[in-house]
Amino acid sequence: MQLIDGKATAAAIKAEIAGEVEQMVSAGGRRPHLAAVLVGHDGGSETYVKNKVKACEECGFRSTLVRYEEDVTEEELLDCVRRLNEDDTVDGFIVQLPLPPHISEQKVIETIDYRKDVDGFHPVNVGRMAIGLPCYISATPKGILELLRRYGIVTSGKKCVVLGRSNIVGKPMAQLMMQKDYGDATVTVCHSHSRDLKEECRAADILIAAIGRPGFVTADMVKNGAVVIDVGTTRVPDASRKSGYRLSGDVDFENVASRCSYISPVPGGVGPMTICMLMLNTLAAGKKEYYG
Repeated sequence: MQLIDGKATAAAIKAEIAGEVEQMVSAGGRRPHLAAVLVGHDGGSETYVKNKVKACEECGFRSTLVRYEEDVTEEELLDCVRRLNEDDTVDGFIVQLPLPPHISEQKVIETIDYRKDVDGFHPVNVGRMAIGLPCYISATPKGILELLRRYGIVTSGKKCVVLGRSNIVGKPMAQLMMQKDYGDATVTVCHSHSRDLKEECRAADILIAAIGRPGFVTADMVKNGAVVIDVGTTRVPDASRKSGYRLSGDVDFENVASRCSYISPVPGGVGPMTICMLMLNTLAAGKKEYYG
């Protein structure tokens, strides 16, 4: 069994990005600029945005954080998005999800200029991704593809099971693994209501678990020699930790790992790659790589 080290891989990629940025600046270009909009004080969102700001520093980017209290109106937030759309100094930006219930997340996403949508959530980017056109690919699926590539894991012709059907991970992951220029695999999408779920998972050469249930994937769902990618990051209570919680993946790591050829841990697997891929998308935005 080989552990897939997302933390080390992400560090290497950020160093590559920083080198490219310094070359751009030396040649007279400007640093890519990422803005993040944060509403309220959700603990998870605060941590994610803090890590994104830190990653910008490591990559040599300029970053801006725009904060609103939880009672911000939908129209105020949409006005902020429109201002960022028009700001020529901002190459890409994100609105950190989730948003308070009185704000339509979909309306906010659709208001973002797709050419600055480095999260890859806008319907234009989702549609272009689905038919294989250049675009911003959402960070978690992109990070998983990069891990598979950098670890030399063969995906072409393999049977891949994606466990989960969310718009952010499950659906785009399945589409990318299916496409010839990416995974080139035979893909099955399963979820909590799928029939014969254990048998479907057990047939997978590559199992990508993104269902959001701690320890859901057990040893009897994984065949010997499978590659297992764990996308889950659920906070579960843990009195032994100072924070009072620990992060748990969707995979019962302790009992599954010995069956795998490769497995990603939680934390330290897919998570660091997600922020790293946002940095790659921001670099592409700064270079006007997809939308000149």
